[in-house]
Amino acid sequence: MWLRIEARSSIPVYQQVVDGVKSAVAKRLLQPGDRLPAVRDLATELTVNHNTVQKAYQELEREHVIEVVRGKGTYISRNPSIPNERERREALYKEMVRWVIEAHHLRIRDDELLKLLRTAMQDIHQGGDEGAMNGDHCRGSRELDEDV
Repeated sequence: MWLRIEARSSIPVYQQVVDGVKSAVAKRLLQPGDRLPAVRDLATELTVNHNTVQKAYQELEREHVIEVVRGKGTYISRNPSIPNERERREALYKEMVRWVIEAHHLRIRDDELLKLLRTAMQDIHQGGDEGAMNGDHCRGSRELDEDV
């Protein structure tokens, strides 16, 4: 399945659902117009409370990632707009600043950090698993240099 929930994660389950749907859309595993499972069906499949899935769907609808057609189902938005774009871009920038600071303390050079970002982008665009840091992406600087 394109959506996995980590029960032991510190990330709330509803947020994992939100992130999972957004990730599947970014990876093109879910296309505009694709129908999502009904709230109760997804809750049963994930073995979580249906209110948790409902909360996730509400968040996704608020962000215009999905469209809920009453009586027909829930679908990936065909023409998603970007609500709160400015605020979301600012939050993204702040997160990226945090990455740069963390990279500094890990002694990761700018070119290495850019390579990691490019690798993450390629993984997403090729349908890879961004959560699977299996060691290939987080090796030491000498090993990263050898791959260039």
